[in-house]
Amino acid sequence: MSNFLVKKVAILGAGVMGAQIAAHCVNARVPVILYDLPGKEGQPRNALAERAVEQLKKLNPAPLADAAQAGLIELANFDDHLDRLPEADLVIEAIAERMDWKHQLYAKIGAHMAPHAIFATNTSGLSITALASALPDALRSRFCGVHFFNPPRYMHLVELIPTAATEAGILDRLETFLTSTLGKGVVRALDTPNFIANRVGIFGMLATMHEAEQFGLSYDLVDDLTGAKLGRAKSGTFRTADVVGLDTLGHVIRTMTDTLADDPFHSLYRQPPALAQLLADGRLGQKAGAGFYKKAGKDILRYDAAKNDYLPSGAKADDLIARILKEKDAGKRMKALHDSTHAQARFLWAVFRDTFHYIAVHLESIADNARDVDFALRWGFGWKQGPFELWQAAGWQQVAQWVKEDIDAGRALSSVPLPGWVVDGRDGVHRPEGSWSPAKQAYVPRSSLPVYERQAFRAPLVGSGQAQGATAGATVHEDESVRLWHRGDGVLVFSTKTKMHVMGPDVIAGLERAIAEAENNYRALVIWHADSADGGAFSAGADLQAMLPTFMAGGAKALDPFVARFQNTMMRVKYANVPVVAAVAGLALGGGCELLMHASRRVVSLESYVGLVEVGVGLVPAGGGLKEIALRSAREAKGNDLLQFLRERYTQAATAAVSKSALEAKKMGYLSKGDVIVLHPHELLHVAATQALAMADAGYRPPLASLIPVTGRYGSATIKAQLVNLRDGGFISAHDMHIGSLIADVVSGGDIEPGSQVSEQWLLDRERGAFISLLGHPKTEERIMGMLQTGKPVRN
Repeated sequence: MSNFLVKKVAILGAGVMGAQIAAHCVNARVPVILYDLPGKEGQPRNALAERAVEQLKKLNPAPLADAAQAGLIELANFDDHLDRLPEADLVIEAIAERMDWKHQLYAKIGAHMAPHAIFATNTSGLSITALASALPDALRSRFCGVHFFNPPRYMHLVELIPTAATEAGILDRLETFLTSTLGKGVVRALDTPNFIANRVGIFGMLATMHEAEQFGLSYDLVDDLTGAKLGRAKSGTFRTADVVGLDTLGHVIRTMTDTLADDPFHSLYRQPPALAQLLADGRLGQKAGAGFYKKAGKDILRYDAAKNDYLPSGAKADDLIARILKEKDAGKRMKALHDSTHAQARFLWAVFRDTFHYIAVHLESIADNARDVDFALRWGFGWKQGPFELWQAAGWQQVAQWVKEDIDAGRALSSVPLPGWVVDGRDGVHRPEGSWSPAKQAYVPRSSLPVYERQAFRAPLVGSGQAQGATAGATVHEDESVRLWHRGDGVLVFSTKTKMHVMGPDVIAGLERAIAEAENNYRALVIWHADSADGGAFSAGADLQAMLPTFMAGGAKALDPFVARFQNTMMRVKYANVPVVAAVAGLALGGGCELLMHASRRVVSLESYVGLVEVGVGLVPAGGGLKEIALRSAREAKGNDLLQFLRERYTQAATAAVSKSALEAKKMGYLSKGDVIVLHPHELLHVAATQALAMADAGYRPPLASLIPVTGRYGSATIKAQLVNLRDGGFISAHDMHIGSLIADVVSGGDIEPGSQVSEQWLLDRERGAFISLLGHPKTEERIMGMLQTGKPVRN
């Protein structure tokens, strides 16, 4: 098995998780068979699996990066198709959480698996060892837990859980596949109830609910305090419970109640009275239309347990607490919460104290080291910092002393003391050499599996001393807006430092400098940003805020030189004498979309959202995006009816359509056939640099400029006639029609004969003219100011 490769996956169980794991395999271009029970009499034999795949197309957020690929999931049932099971190199069981049902299935399928296949269960908390007891020895050695989080496409975490019998190399092979092929963050957990993320995360929710009751805080206020302000999922605590499903939460709590009788925090492992009441009433959260919250028309109501009724919601954190939570220094922030007499601050300190106490007591029993706990909570529950990271950043010994004082005073949830290693004088659990393992009494380094060599910069960790993209490598040039640097491989990297990587005059000047530097001294140029792997943007477009002073001083025409320079820089990207590769993740909007369109090649994270969105602020794309639409449509038409090919791409720009994935961006024409889509965003820089060097090795030459056939006045008139119908039908405003007409004029080449051939500069001049004319329009000015002030588009 040294050359083990997952060529095909079989998923056993087409429920919510099984079907979505199958969908994500398709996202990663991995063939997959989805099994379920055979249909009832009179139904198709694969009815259950077929229904599950149909449901995938309706779910939001979408499990499939391209809904049209749902048909790539192969359907099967347990009675008729077990002879196909040997095709799979990896078999993942994802049926209901019943030990007896799982054992029955294992007995049925065990003899049908390929002798090399890995068998894994997606259980969220059942004992992996107990599940393995039903397997023959030969299969038991290839069995482990592989716990995906819901929804599997978007949640980064997968927990791997071995048994004592699991073959040593199985987890390495599975971790490699999950990391690079499916794009996941893998944490290895011990075989304890609910593993790491759910064990700590659900405890945290229960502790928060308990402390909220103690301090008399309403659910909406608690969610405001424990959401984005705390660096956690914006849904907070109670809203998150509704989204997860109160029945699911209840099941996890029951698992803890039944299996953790000796836990010193066992008294908390019970359904809070409010949760028990909601479950008894069948109010199961979002899927049932009511839980801790329910929607009434346009209003969101919150549950009031005392009245067993719903009241208006919208409570917010006190201004004093909001200011404390904005403090960037973790030590000052934690001290302010600890020392305050304000009820909301005392509540937050209690929540932190309970979590710190819990993870210190349980680290040795649930995880190999502290790093695994931090990554599990970050990747599985959406925390910006893991609990050990936060504790260390706030001052390890001081926080430990505060926790100890609360334990001694009886204010903590349990009287169990902190472990000795916590108070032995250390400054934290993360160091450059590794993270603390109580069981090994040592700092454990990160995994050295070869797959991680593909990650130029791995997930950051407080205290690890790990160089990140913002500071790593050798700097060639750096200013407030950009950084040019390299890693000694012949590739110059261009990174911007602006918020959302917006592009103003300084960024454009930096990009021009990068191209010149790369042409003179390097083999290739890669455009990549340091935060792209951790939820950042590729670029949200032009920097409207930076352009505002020039506009206020000289009017719309004063911006003509900047727009012309922006266009010229995009053309420099396109016709550079070295390959320019855009490494894209997250938002690539407006000018960001235009930048990637002009690159020699694009390496794109699956979770990339690409589009020309300028109409949202009353403008037209003016960085060459419309020019590229005309060019690419002509290239696709190959002499056939050009308007047929142009119309769809025109509509995308005129409606500010944004792709919901990189696969959609490719279908929309923003990516090319040869562009590379990667699943793990931390591999972006590695793959982009590899692609760039391969292009250089192949003797890269920039494209030759050529004339572009356009539809002329015929194409423009046809599109405008459709706009009139939309305006008259009330679907678009008069200003929308005006903007749409200008876009039509640009992509059609203007008032010239159909079939005329024009240069790229001809189209760029029309883009720029339309852009400048709109800048002076009062309706566009309203849209721009609305976006700058509220961050939301204005319809006028």
